[in-house]
Amino acid sequence: MKKSKGYRSRTRKLLKKHVRERGLPPLSRILRVYEPGEKVSIVIDPSIHKGQPHKRFHGKIGTVVGKRGRAYVVSVKLGNSVKTLISRPEHLRPIE
Repeated sequence: MKKSKGYRSRTRKLLKKHVRERGLPPLSRILRVYEPGEKVSIVIDPSIHKGQPHKRFHGKIGTVVGKRGRAYVVSVKLGNSVKTLISRPEHLRPIE
């Protein structure tokens, strides 16, 4: 069978957890509430596929603009343009 060439197939090094981090994330990360204007870091959690942003946003810092259902609308500066992405709170971390 031929190898898949989808955009997630080349992310095994990027989207891989260390042995002691495996499994589902703590509930505090899922239930965290973000306010508009709050800065967040985008760290993709590979154990949860729903609401994942694209891999090009992994490690970037953005600003929460609003909420859409369970997910948050995040504004990220990428090069000279500003991108808007929709991501669930499992893939976001607060910046103090």
